[in-house]
Amino acid sequence: MIENHGEDVCTVEARMALRVAVVGSGPAGIYTAEALTKQAQGPVEIDVLERLPTPYGLVRYGVAPDHTSIKSIAGYLRRVLEAPGVRFLGGVEFGSDVSADDLLSCYDAVVYCTGAMVDRRLGVPGEDLPGSVAATDFVNWYCGHPDVPPDTFSLDAEDVVVIGVGNVAVDVVRVLAKGAEELRDTDVPDEVLRRLEASRVRRIHMVGRRGPEHAKFTLKELRELGELINADVLTFPHEVEVGDLTTLSRQTRGNVDVLRSWSERVPANRPRRLEVRFWLRPVEILGVSRVEGIRLERTRLQDGRVVGTNEFETIPADMVMRSVGYQSVALAGVPFDSTSMTVPNVAGKVSDRQYVAGWLKRGPTGVIGTNKSDAAETVRTLLADTTPGTARIRLDDLLSARGVTPLTYQDWLAIETAEAELATALKRGERVKLVGRPAMLAACGRVTHPAQDATP
Repeated sequence: MIENHGEDVCTVEARMALRVAVVGSGPAGIYTAEALTKQAQGPVEIDVLERLPTPYGLVRYGVAPDHTSIKSIAGYLRRVLEAPGVRFLGGVEFGSDVSADDLLSCYDAVVYCTGAMVDRRLGVPGEDLPGSVAATDFVNWYCGHPDVPPDTFSLDAEDVVVIGVGNVAVDVVRVLAKGAEELRDTDVPDEVLRRLEASRVRRIHMVGRRGPEHAKFTLKELRELGELINADVLTFPHEVEVGDLTTLSRQTRGNVDVLRSWSERVPANRPRRLEVRFWLRPVEILGVSRVEGIRLERTRLQDGRVVGTNEFETIPADMVMRSVGYQSVALAGVPFDSTSMTVPNVAGKVSDRQYVAGWLKRGPTGVIGTNKSDAAETVRTLLADTTPGTARIRLDDLLSARGVTPLTYQDWLAIETAEAELATALKRGERVKLVGRPAMLAACGRVTHPAQDATP
């Protein structure tokens, strides 16, 4: 008689850990990891993969340095990465170091949370002239993103036009308008701070295609803009007039009231001047060898659509920044809708064992906290139709065979410590960001890294 010394197959499967890869360590990715730890009925192992050496995505590289209250959400995200069963694997690039097929062979399920990484274009002549730039590049620059070297912007332009009236545009113009001394106690990289200190910017124009009642910025950010001590902030009366305010939301009425009040201001001859403009759309960026100005057409609404009026205005400019939204990019081996610029999904499910969360799932909408409920929905879907035991190999072995050594959470803590020490040495606040991968890798004792050993 053969004795059965093993357990029942169902019992073994019940005790087996569900292995999930989360691609991207921004809010969407970390909220996904958190939802997995909270919703899973059995043991779960979660690897959070990130192409950069550092976690937190837009919380670290998208939130303006002077918005410390928003950046404090990193403390919450930190606790998720420190939870049992969660691993951070930095410096691992999807599509280069690992593929979709690789991850599906290593995990029971994969959740893609890579966000929206590139800016939308204006689609007007002259957009590729030197001096025409994406606001996303400028944001990455002052946030110390390792993909954008500190010498990317010299700020030798006196006149800057920012196209867009959302919160990103507000952040950009606020940083341009502030004095460097106002940013000294923030985590802005030291080389960036020196360039802001040497800035020749004097006039800034923030331009929206529609009226003030359609602007996307929040009232808090708008009021903050009006309190700048280094710049006169003004609007034009005929551009901020709105008919029936009673049909607008409380938030929008607040925005309109603030913008109207700015039209009554008398300039106080501060070092810089910021004009917030409405009902203008770009039709051409002017210049021969570089940007010299921008041609705008006056607009109006017709049947809910923005149409031109054939009235034009030219604003002299040495730099034009577009801030008209983000969009996701396709991931190799993952379905992608080039119209919506998202991954097609049903409640987060893309295909067998593949899922999506965050901006890649729904488009660049909502605030940071929106990603929490979004991730929870995806995880509910994942847990309803995924069972442990599909994975047969370990990612660690696969990466080792390719000469890729991921950065660990402890490596990230070493980078954090080095940034705190740098702030102390420079007598600048609590933290000053290290710039570039080499400096980050050196901080955690990595002289080189096979996958990413230098700043592009």
